[in-house]
Amino acid sequence: MRGLLIVNGFVQEANFLALRDALCAAAQPQGISLDARTNDALLFDASAGLPLFDASGYDFAILWDKDKYLGMQLEAKGLRVFNSVRALSLCDDKALTHIALARHGIPMPRTILVPRTYRFVGYGDMAFLDRALAVLGLPLVVKECSGSFGKQVYLAHTREEAAELLRAHEGTPMLLQQFVNTSFGRDVRAYVVGNRVAAAMERRNETDFRANVARGGSCAPYTLSEAEEKLALRTAALLGLDYAGVDLLHGPDGPLVCEVNSNAHFHGLAACTGVDVAGAILAHIAASIMNFPFQAQT
Repeated sequence: MRGLLIVNGFVQEANFLALRDALCAAAQPQGISLDARTNDALLFDASAGLPLFDASGYDFAILWDKDKYLGMQLEAKGLRVFNSVRALSLCDDKALTHIALARHGIPMPRTILVPRTYRFVGYGDMAFLDRALAVLGLPLVVKECSGSFGKQVYLAHTREEAAELLRAHEGTPMLLQQFVNTSFGRDVRAYVVGNRVAAAMERRNETDFRANVARGGSCAPYTLSEAEEKLALRTAALLGLDYAGVDLLHGPDGPLVCEVNSNAHFHGLAACTGVDVAGAILAHIAASIMNFPFQAQT
């Protein structure tokens, strides 16, 4: 079995390269020959739908990047892509994630999407913000709809702080979210692979409302409750994910889905729990290819 591992050609940070190497190392025990290539080396003639590289001989591709346009072209040529472009797109936009999950009653923090404006146009008197605050209260979580590692997530303690954040990001898709104080500086990362949770950890940060380890938090192995496990699995299934990091908050009445990452980094989780997450992902992919052949989209 031969696969194509696609990583971003412009991101050269050590943690991204380590993920690439871990996935390649995990492929061999599964009988998979995995070729790592960068997205800038995999160009398509989009007008004809033809690859400008040798795309023959691959059974699947792992799109360990957010280049959905490349993924769409690979799927159209009949290549099974993990995760699918649809699943990746739903997770890469937090607004789309919330819309998709809300349709199925998935518990999440109460969320209001910021109405669209354009750069250099602005938000006017921000009357919509007052209506949102009447529902969500303060403090208020302000998020960019696309972002990772907690870098695009902010906490506003006053209306003025919220307004300033929105003005600073005018033209950027944003959402407003109720602050879950029962989960301040704490969350759970459940790494779903196929129809099971491969590993889970709780992340804690004593000085920041964001629990991300990348923001200075710590982690410890975590045993999911039955409710947490069912919620993580159902969330991943509804979004069509083969593998994902599902982040759960400790809500006052039970677990809440905070975010879902289709390409969640797993080195910290593997070190924390001792679970070979890369191996679990490659084993799932191998089984999926053998059992569920993929047909090109038309």
